[in-house]
Amino acid sequence: TAPSVIYHIHMTDGTVVNLDNPSKLPEASKINYIEEPYVKASIMTPKEYVGAIMELCQEKRGIYQTLDYFDDTRMILVYEIPLSEIVYNFFDKLKSYTKGYASFDYEYSAYRRGELAKLDVLLNGTVVDALSSIVHRPTAYHRGVAIIRRIKNVIPRQQFEIPIQAAIGGKVIARCDVKAVRKDV
Repeated sequence: TAPSVIYHIHMTDGTVVNLDNPSKLPEASKINYIEEPYVKASIMTPKEYVGAIMELCQEKRGIYQTLDYFDDTRMILVYEIPLSEIVYNFFDKLKSYTKGYASFDYEYSAYRRGELAKLDVLLNGTVVDALSSIVHRPTAYHRGVAIIRRIKNVIPRQQFEIPIQAAIGGKVIARCDVKAVRKDV
């Protein structure tokens, strides 16, 4: 399953629901807006990797705060980043961008309103709840394509074609197929 964080769902009737499982997200017509947790991330790094780290943080929807010099060779970058982006592959990318020289610390900051949507994965037309996740709507297509391609590589070929789809609401945003085994003579 995809890692998840706790979201605050503000309903149209004024109530607030804490959501930790994307499969329990209420229908879109009942949701006013969704808030996601942000963290204040401090990254200490040698100065030659600052550009790469800033690119990574921008890619992960980070909000720049400060850049301080720790000494002549090391710097501390401070960003506010959604916790869901940190949980999803941030640390591995940080270590690979900096060849293992960066250190990373974060603390809870606040909940902020976000443009979020539930991404469903459908196997052969059936929604698989374990693969559902809440994603940032502008990046949903890229996240959906990445998930279905990984699933396609895992599922073996069958006697029939298996469609794998990523959908938001009822709209399919990405699709790939596991081809059927044919009789090649």
